[in-house]
Amino acid sequence: MARRENEHRAEQGLTTAQAEKKLFEHGENLLQGGRRLHPMKILANQFKDFMIMILLAATVISVFMGETVEALTIVVIVLVNGILGFVQEFRTERTMEALKNLAAPGARVLRDGRPVQVPAAQVVPGDLLLLEAGDRVAADARLLEATSLQTDEAMLSGESAPVSKQAGESFVYMGTTVVKGRGRAVVTDTGMATEMGKIAGMLGEIEEEKTPLQQKLSGLGKYIGVGCLAICAVVTATGILRGEPVFDMLLTGISLAVAAIPEGLPAVVTIALALAVSRMLKRGALIRRLHAVETMGCAGVICSDKTGTLTENRMTVKEVFTLSHHLSVTGSGYEKGGELQEDGRRAALSSMEEVQRLFAAAVCCNNASLSGGEEDFGRDRAVNRSLGEWSVEGEPTEAALLIMAAKARVTAGSMAEQYRRTGEIPFDSVRKRMSVEVEARGGERLLFTKGAPDYILDSCTWCEEGGERRLLTPQMRKRILDANEEMAGKALRVLAFAWRPMAAGEKAEERELIFLGLTGMIDPPRKEAAPAVEKCRGAGIRPVMITGDHRATAAAIAAEIGILRPGGEVVTGAELDRMDDRELARRLERIAVFARVSPAHKLRIVRAFKARGQVVAMTGDGVNDAPAVKEADIGVSMAGGTDVTREAASVVLLDNSFATLVTAIEEGRVIYSNIRKFIRYLLSCNIGEIVTMFMGMLMGMPVVLLPIQILLINLATDGLPAIALGLEGPEPDVMERRPRRKSEGIFSGGLLTTILFRGALIGLTTLLVFTSFYRSTGDLACARTGAFAALVITQLIHVFECKSEEKGLFGIPVLNNWRLIGAVGVSAAVLAASIWLPSMNFIFRTVPLSGRQVAALLGCCAAVPVISSLVIPMKHRRRKKAEAEELFWNGELPQGEK
Repeated sequence: MARRENEHRAEQGLTTAQAEKKLFEHGENLLQGGRRLHPMKILANQFKDFMIMILLAATVISVFMGETVEALTIVVIVLVNGILGFVQEFRTERTMEALKNLAAPGARVLRDGRPVQVPAAQVVPGDLLLLEAGDRVAADARLLEATSLQTDEAMLSGESAPVSKQAGESFVYMGTTVVKGRGRAVVTDTGMATEMGKIAGMLGEIEEEKTPLQQKLSGLGKYIGVGCLAICAVVTATGILRGEPVFDMLLTGISLAVAAIPEGLPAVVTIALALAVSRMLKRGALIRRLHAVETMGCAGVICSDKTGTLTENRMTVKEVFTLSHHLSVTGSGYEKGGELQEDGRRAALSSMEEVQRLFAAAVCCNNASLSGGEEDFGRDRAVNRSLGEWSVEGEPTEAALLIMAAKARVTAGSMAEQYRRTGEIPFDSVRKRMSVEVEARGGERLLFTKGAPDYILDSCTWCEEGGERRLLTPQMRKRILDANEEMAGKALRVLAFAWRPMAAGEKAEERELIFLGLTGMIDPPRKEAAPAVEKCRGAGIRPVMITGDHRATAAAIAAEIGILRPGGEVVTGAELDRMDDRELARRLERIAVFARVSPAHKLRIVRAFKARGQVVAMTGDGVNDAPAVKEADIGVSMAGGTDVTREAASVVLLDNSFATLVTAIEEGRVIYSNIRKFIRYLLSCNIGEIVTMFMGMLMGMPVVLLPIQILLINLATDGLPAIALGLEGPEPDVMERRPRRKSEGIFSGGLLTTILFRGALIGLTTLLVFTSFYRSTGDLACARTGAFAALVITQLIHVFECKSEEKGLFGIPVLNNWRLIGAVGVSAAVLAASIWLPSMNFIFRTVPLSGRQVAALLGCCAAVPVISSLVIPMKHRRRKKAEAEELFWNGELPQGEK
């Protein structure tokens, strides 16, 4: 008795006040993950680099040798660099943490007697979980109700087969997923008290995996570092052999190594990726894995669902067909307006028995709900649109059926008085239908079924016509299929309805059904879909529609938005089953629409595209879509998708829109381009510094730059301008280029040649200024000041050249990135202060330059971009010509031109 009372209370769920109290008592429903880095540890990590530690040790030694001012200045520069690195890393950590919280799964629970969606972290013991296929279980819970419920517990037990669950003593566990059926369960344990929590308690901190680009750059940085160290050692040894003070040359070599080794490249890439993730989030795409940002720019094929992604997913029933009647339904969306009409006049439902039963099936075989007041319906008039919209909860197709029935004053409340649901056979992608068992008021047992017309018809033996049950003849089947084709040709999504009586004790089976009729509902294309498809084609990206809908419906929508064009093919799942892999590969290039497909077909389609070397983006939201989403190079889930699919995806579309996915791909192209820009900038500048010092020594010159000057150049030119380049907006033609290959290296397209060429120009210009100033004045301090200024100015000019790989400085809009202008302004101010402020002259061993010297200096520096502007476009034209020839001989063309 006590147990029944406890279960009855559990079935009511918790109130908001009870949930808040329990949340305070038990804490959040979270597992203890890796510890968050303390800000002081992040700051300390900035000074752990081996070369930095050697430099600091050398400055301590120099203090004891009497070089106090220089030593303190070096320490200050190192500290400022460290603080800048700390700010960037701290912001990145917090950004990624915020994104992880946004991506955290939710749970449906009963609160205050109403189903609500709450963050999984706020689930507490005593909460009533509402579970259905695709949900990730938020906490350990005991099942109170279960309908064909199966869960995947592989992550706990290692068993791959789904586990069937029964109401009563069965438990569901945190982190497992519901693969079939539905149920209700009362939460028993949360957080670290769950079975998953006990396992988590035994695990150590796991470091987050680096992205492929980070790994490549980390390796590259090591190779460059070794090379720089070797050159720095040569510079040091050469200076010592020429009679320069040993300690001074050691300090020079170490300073040059600190400035020239790009140890921060992976960190800068991480910052750039994190900033890109934040920008994508603002545009409606939540990136769950950093590597997706890199891969986005490679996308060559987008396999997109139709419903909700290319269309609005606000279904409206427009037509109802039975063998006796063909009705039209007025009204749109969720508006409380509209009525049923036949032959242009308001239809009287009381005289249409099979329509009445079809509406009963539509309401009973339904898990959506409406609220908004049944009292809004008058007895002799349609609802006025001014009454607003229905509040809808549940799947849009089912909501549309409820609204259709409500327009005829058939509501869930009225059906509940006539029929009591006693069981359910949930929808799945194989059967493509859903059934419910009900018990009528008189005790009669019935089975109502709804689903795809062809699948429902295959299970029907009888039909209703004129209120009578008749044998379903081939002629009747043809009439039904013709009506289905006619609706689908109007881009209507068609559902069929059937029923059958059940004997006492008989098991519910979907056989020998009695056909009732069809409903045709429209889901209009999103306004932004067609422009997004056109944008894809211009970018060399091929859009492909993959849908479970009827061929004609899919073709009509695909043609309207531009996916299906003359010469394109529509292939159904049944046709796909009859193709072998060779035939599919042969026809794949012409197929624009896959209709009537199952999740298994989606997986095969993704693999077929990947086998052709394409980088594939695949959207999905159902539990069975997860394998295809995971297999794709870019797995994309909808915000309203199942937890399982969101976990498998690397991108979540918060507004479910295809246009947002295209925008995210554009952003992926932009960030990859920006990463190439600041790699080009950083490495060119570092090579320029190496060339300056190395060539100066080889040519028998005095030491061109002092250690403190080298470090100031590193501070002034490396950090802020490089980060600002990572914030460049899209170039005008970014979505007019072919997708890059996934295997394409970061230095592809002649970038390495450009870096070496431009770095050499920076170094040679600096040496030219040093030599000319030294010869004209005989003052080594003046020559060093000129070289110092030339190195900074040429690097600051070069940062604007890096805005484009295809144009020289004079063909680039230089004033469209205020952050870059600000960064360059700060660097220029540091340069001016170090030359013309007396106190800075003393610290940095510089001297003021005359107007004539400044003019000569600027003339030398200005010659560099002129040379680059002549060379880079010629190199780009040669590269484009070579690419075009390669495409021609390989029989390829950009996708957008096909």
